[in-house]
Amino acid sequence: MRVISGIYKRRRFDVPHTFKARPTTDFAKENLFNVLSNYIDFEDGVTALDLFAGTGSISIELVSRGCDRVISVEKDPQHYAFIRKVMEEVKTDKCFPVRGDVFRYMERCHEQFDFIFADPPYALSELPTIPDKIFEYNLLKEGGLFVLEHGKTLSFENHPHFVEHRHYGSVNFSFFKVEETTDEQPTL
Repeated sequence: MRVISGIYKRRRFDVPHTFKARPTTDFAKENLFNVLSNYIDFEDGVTALDLFAGTGSISIELVSRGCDRVISVEKDPQHYAFIRKVMEEVKTDKCFPVRGDVFRYMERCHEQFDFIFADPPYALSELPTIPDKIFEYNLLKEGGLFVLEHGKTLSFENHPHFVEHRHYGSVNFSFFKVEETTDEQPTL
């Protein structure tokens, strides 16, 4: 696993071969962050939530690019320990790994984020419900962006908050946004 850009650019971390996680490929991650740079200035006090964090590849990339605060939620104890190890190795206080169930975390979370990324197992039966839960639990700030990584068989184009879909090889990303509201009254 390597960091693509930012203060930890080109740093590599060896992921144990025993891990079950399917990390986002470097190719897909690089393209994803190229697209994200059109939506988000990560150095502008951004808070992020990384769901199904796996190896922490997205979390370390977010910290490297200047996110103020990243919460990484991962259920697997080995993966959680690896994320903690990586963050300790780079000596950052910007990432907060949480070991727990993503769905319970979302339900109990009372915080809103500028950016949320979720990379659930593609075979997870609850995967199609994740966008609804993000909005039901009001986890995104106004103007915030949610990106869901998923397999090619799913389409979220009819979701009310869907913005766009990108695919890189077998990796698919669906983007969702909370539109900003204006307080301006129409002029007559």
